[in-house]
Amino acid sequence: MGMFTSMDIAASGLSAQRLKLDVISNNIANINTTRNASGDGPFRRDQVVMTPINLRNIWRAPIYPNGLETGMGRGVKVSRIVKDMSPLRMVYDPSHPDAIKIGEKKGYVEYPNVNVVTEMTDMITASRSYEANAQVITGAKQMFQKALELGRA
Repeated sequence: MGMFTSMDIAASGLSAQRLKLDVISNNIANINTTRNASGDGPFRRDQVVMTPINLRNIWRAPIYPNGLETGMGRGVKVSRIVKDMSPLRMVYDPSHPDAIKIGEKKGYVEYPNVNVVTEMTDMITASRSYEANAQVITGAKQMFQKALELGRA
């Protein structure tokens, strides 16, 4: 494990959590969007799927039988962003331009499946995770500075 590995892992967490915050803010911004860009229905909530960074793609030194692998993690990456296919909110508003015109749901408008409470909870979680990763980088930086001071003495 190299000297900057902890910073690399924390940086991957910072990047992933920043993207998650971007997706959450997009969900909140579209909370009342009843027609998406293609015009075929309301906005659907996006969700971020994260996975650990694959350990198999790491170069191993030929002089060590198992390389320098310690079984430690290498960080996280966003593998994909998926649409939440949970049911949409139905609100009765026959005067709305996007109200259903015929059938048993006549007069109802389909609103996005975005819940502000869920989004705010996810935002707090992502924000705290971002702060924790920033603290890891700060702690590693302080540790490196102390090591340099000891080397000078």
